[in-house]
Amino acid sequence: MQASPTNWPRFRGASPRILLLTSQYFLIGELAAACERLGVEHLLLDFGTREMDLDEFVAAMTEAFETFRPDFVLTVNHLGVDREGVLASLLTKYDLPLASWFVDNPHLILGVYKHLLEPRTALFTWDLDTVAPLSDMGFEHVFHLPLGADPTRLVPHRDRPVEAWRASISFVGNSMLTKTLMRARAANPSEHLFRAAMEVAKAFALSDAQQAGPFMAEHFPEVRAAYKAFGDPGRELAFETFITWQATLLYRLDCVSRILPFSPLIVGDTGWQELFSAQSGWRYHPELSYYEDLPDFYPASEINFNCTSQQMKGAVNQRVFDVPCCNAFLLTDHRRQVEDLFEPGTEIVCYANPDEIPELVERYLADPAARAQVAAAARRRVLAEHTYDHRMTFLMEAMRKTFG
Repeated sequence: MQASPTNWPRFRGASPRILLLTSQYFLIGELAAACERLGVEHLLLDFGTREMDLDEFVAAMTEAFETFRPDFVLTVNHLGVDREGVLASLLTKYDLPLASWFVDNPHLILGVYKHLLEPRTALFTWDLDTVAPLSDMGFEHVFHLPLGADPTRLVPHRDRPVEAWRASISFVGNSMLTKTLMRARAANPSEHLFRAAMEVAKAFALSDAQQAGPFMAEHFPEVRAAYKAFGDPGRELAFETFITWQATLLYRLDCVSRILPFSPLIVGDTGWQELFSAQSGWRYHPELSYYEDLPDFYPASEINFNCTSQQMKGAVNQRVFDVPCCNAFLLTDHRRQVEDLFEPGTEIVCYANPDEIPELVERYLADPAARAQVAAAARRRVLAEHTYDHRMTFLMEAMRKTFG
C-alpha cells in the first residue's frame, strides 16, 4: 500500500533523512558538511533572514515534507521555528520529530515561543547544566551535546602568515558592549530598574549561579518582581539577557585587563576601543572571518586567550575546540565540563580565577615546547572525539532511539 502524503515510513534507512532548517546560524553549515561526509541524505531549507507570510511558510514546509520525506527536522537555537506554533502544528500533522540543538543558553531563547512541550520534540544542549532545568520545564527528551570543530573547514588559506596577526598573546571575542545596550533598550526598564540591574549583573558575574532569572529570584526578589511586572515575555527575556550580557562584559573586562601587560592583540568589535581607551600597549584588530581568517590567525599567536560568556558557567565555548584544531595553544578559564572533554594540564591549560592569568601567561610564553605539546595533544583529542561528525552521529542515533 502506498504511503499517504502525511504518512511515510520513518527511520527505515541505514541513516536518517534530515531536513535542516535555515542557515541563519553558522553551525548549520557545519552540520550540512558533516552530513555530506557521513553520507546522510539531507535537505537545507534556507529562509535566510527574509520575512515570510504565513501561507508562504506553510507552503514551503509542506512541499519539503511531502517531496523530501525526512525522518526528522533539525534546527539550531530554534531558528526557523516560528514563535506562534505554526511549525509545531505542521510537525504534529505529519507526525515528524523536531531536533533543536541549543548552542546558546536555551533559557534566553525559549521564553517567547508557544507550543513548546510537543512530545515529538527533542532538545540537545551544549551545556550539561541546562539538561535538568529543561527536563523540569516539561521537555520529555533532553540530551547533552557539546560543541565541536570541523577540521576539514578550519584549514589555513595563506602560504605566508599575516605579519599584523603575529602576537605573543591574542584574544578573539566580543566586548558585549553593544549587545548589552541593545538588550537594555529592548527591555526598556525605568532608570531606577536599569541602575538596579547593573548591580545585579555585578553580583551575578561573581556568583556560581547558572541562570540570571533564578539568581534574581533568590537574591534580588524586588528586581525580579519589577521586571516580571512588564507583562511582556519579550521584554522579560530581554531583561534577563541584559543582566547576562552585562555580567559577561564585566567578567571579560576583568580577564582581558590581566593580559594587557603582555601587549596583546585584541580582535573583535569596536567596543574594546571604548572600554580600553585609557590603556596603552595593546593593539586592536577588527573582527575576522571565521572560515577565511581564523585558521591562519590562531597559529600566529604564541598564546590564544579565552574567557567564556556568563551565559554558561559550566560549559566550554567554540574556541576551546577551534584553537587546538588549528594547531595552536589555548589558555582558557576553567569550566566544570571541560574535564569531561579534555585532560587539564595535558590537553588544555586553564586558570581557575583571573588572578592566575599573569603567572600562567609568563610560564607558557617562556616554554614553547610545553605549548606545542599541549596543542598537539588537544588536537589529537579533538580529531578523535570532538568533530561535528561525532556530534551528528550522536544526534542521529539519539533521534532514532527516541522516535524510530
